[in-house]
Amino acid sequence: MSQAEHPDRLGAGHEVTLNDVRQLMGASTPHFALQLRNRIAKLIRGLPAGHPARVEGEREIARLTRLGIDGELRGLAAEPGMRTLASVTGTGTVSESDGGH
Repeated sequence: MSQAEHPDRLGAGHEVTLNDVRQLMGASTPHFALQLRNRIAKLIRGLPAGHPARVEGEREIARLTRLGIDGELRGLAAEPGMRTLASVTGTGTVSESDGGH
């Protein structure tokens, strides 16, 4: 994974779409979250505040930032015999507000 962009998105006449943002969102993992966040930020930086791709991109940037810093938890504490895997912050807790995601 690099922060290089797909050539089709670099063209001067290319209009950024929701699909462009969603292609970058894909199946993001903690390992690549911050690189994807930077690519989305670069992609949407010239869009006006209310543009749908910018709105979706900003929402995804916030999620990727949390994912890249806090990591992810797997398993539910309520499952007998299964411990959750701790995040990279070491808290090992599931947030009520995000349902553990």
